[in-house]
Amino acid sequence: MYTQKKTNTSGSLAVLGGDKEVTAEQADMFTWPIVTPEHEQAVLEVLRAGNMSGLDKTREFEKQFAKWHGVDYALACPNGTSAILESMYALGIGSGDEVICPTITFWASIIQAFLLRATPVFADIDPETLNIDPADIERKITPRTKAIVVVHYAGIPADMDSIMAIAKKHGLKVLEDCSHAHGALYNGKMAGTFGDVAAFSLMTGKAFAIGEGGILITNDSEIYQRSLLWGHYVRHNEITSSHLKKYAGLPCGGAKNRMHQLTSAFGLVQLKMFSKQMQEIDKAMNYFCEQLEDLPGISTMRKVPYGSITKGGWYYPHFKYDKDQLGGVSLKRFSAALEAEGTVCNPGCNKPLHLHPLFTEMDVFNEGRPTKIANHPEPDSVEMVQSLPAAESIVKQVFEVPWFKHFRKDIIDQHVNAYRKVVENIDLLADGDNDSQTEYGGYSSFFKSNANSK
Repeated sequence: MYTQKKTNTSGSLAVLGGDKEVTAEQADMFTWPIVTPEHEQAVLEVLRAGNMSGLDKTREFEKQFAKWHGVDYALACPNGTSAILESMYALGIGSGDEVICPTITFWASIIQAFLLRATPVFADIDPETLNIDPADIERKITPRTKAIVVVHYAGIPADMDSIMAIAKKHGLKVLEDCSHAHGALYNGKMAGTFGDVAAFSLMTGKAFAIGEGGILITNDSEIYQRSLLWGHYVRHNEITSSHLKKYAGLPCGGAKNRMHQLTSAFGLVQLKMFSKQMQEIDKAMNYFCEQLEDLPGISTMRKVPYGSITKGGWYYPHFKYDKDQLGGVSLKRFSAALEAEGTVCNPGCNKPLHLHPLFTEMDVFNEGRPTKIANHPEPDSVEMVQSLPAAESIVKQVFEVPWFKHFRKDIIDQHVNAYRKVVENIDLLADGDNDSQTEYGGYSSFFKSNANSK
């Protein structure tokens, strides 16, 4: 059981010259992925076989990944970005179509729509979950809407019951971006198994990390075969649909999206180990959250108002900050105090995409008008600079916390003590607090180097 330390002594904060709370050697608390001799042996076998551009390991990885999710098809790609592009093409997204996407996400959830000459339309978020707001999805639907991209942000599954009901009502396709939510559950069902297709990034920083890779999953044979047609020319023998088969032989997307065999060999081992690793992470992160839930001003964001969830591997874990409960101290000042204590407190999240000039004015392909509307049949109907108030304010209200990979109570308790110490002494931080010029967040999840990404 956690024992709270006496930390509320004047001048005790490390940022003000006191001793820091986190003093233990962190060792591999934040090292990810965990590379074992079995991983090394699997990779060496591929190297020694001279078959790095083959398909045997990749096909087996796809088979096992699909089995893990209980779906019929999985298709491995070089990265999550290419998996999302293939998924968009497979859904039939094309010129003049509108694709609704949350504005708080990594850019690779939506920019690929430009390559298909489609128009991104951004929706606001639910500030309590950081996920796309179903009510705003409904408001953004027009006769041109083709699909919804649903991002399970920071490991928190989105409100899939509401979203799928909206999609069914309007006849829309649903693409789940599960790059933050490997192994996460929504009402007992795995993220990625609700929509028409789901795509995952598998790069080193993700919860299911295998180096650099991506994968899509689906139960729809047509989606799978269209994905093969886009960028997997050596596998066109798997295409059986008569209306697609005649195009086999050349990749219609001009892409070569084969996963590297070293990656898939590593992934096969990781599939065997990930469940146990998730249990360890879940135990550590839930313990950390439980010790802090009585504190004012911070919310651990472990629960959602629309169902029961688990956060899988807890990728990119965030808490919410309420400065009004903490004497008006800015998140910048709060974060600096915690970093000085030796823990992780990374202020912000992904910046809203809808305000970036790529989506408001840039003519990417020299077509004479902004790419967002270059192929839209009714460009005047498209709102170029959208107002999404929840997303625009959330960046100053959330922060990334330590992402523990092991349950080691003595070490986690030091991080707990650091947070408690700063909250208990928050009044000492008011002097010198100036937030006027601060920029929060960035366009990449790794906009700031910290212990979580070691």
